[in-house]
Amino acid sequence: MKEQIVKHYSASNKARVFLVDDHPIVRRGIQLLVGLERDLIICGQAESAPEALEQIRRLEPDLAVVDLALKESSGIDLIKDLRVQCPKVKILVFTMHDEPLYAERVLKAGAHGYVTKEEGSDKAIEAIRSVLDGKPYLSGRLANHMLEGLTGFSKTKSAGGLESLSDRELEVLDLVGRGLSSKDIAQRLKISVKTVESHREHIKAKLGLRGANELVQYAFKWVNRQQRI
Repeated sequence: MKEQIVKHYSASNKARVFLVDDHPIVRRGIQLLVGLERDLIICGQAESAPEALEQIRRLEPDLAVVDLALKESSGIDLIKDLRVQCPKVKILVFTMHDEPLYAERVLKAGAHGYVTKEEGSDKAIEAIRSVLDGKPYLSGRLANHMLEGLTGFSKTKSAGGLESLSDRELEVLDLVGRGLSSKDIAQRLKISVKTVESHREHIKAKLGLRGANELVQYAFKWVNRQQRI
């Protein structure tokens, strides 16, 4: 009779996942979700980019699950820093931004996958496993949109000049649309109010907006459009 082989999972042979999100409830949810998988384990978590970078350097996880909107910091900046300082760590973006523009930028910044928080739990685990297996991951809708853009088959126009914005300008636009003042944005991004105002002027020029009110209205509509997609 052939002996049955039973695979035993220990902390040493589980894939180690690090969570970066500024919402404790979200981190708890992912922790519970990953905890159901026999071959995955959460090895640490952080709510800001500096804290995450320090812990990831120390813990050396296999995968970092990163949100784009972090506490007083930028998820895109964290991704860029991780690619330089922790090149072996794979990165999966898990965010509320259901926007192809963000997906394209985080992949260029060095992330290996992008999944939205509105996807089902099975998709989140699917994304984690895909990235851990060395395969890039995008949700079907985002993948189709980006493929259409590359092949020229897209039936929709570009997002009104948003592609011309730098990563920081796009971040400032998003925060303006969420109702933050220049002072609030400066504190969150750890830059000067003067720098924020400079970004706002560049955004208006690139998008053809004539004043502060038009900028706020545009930003508000854009943020709300993302949430309805």
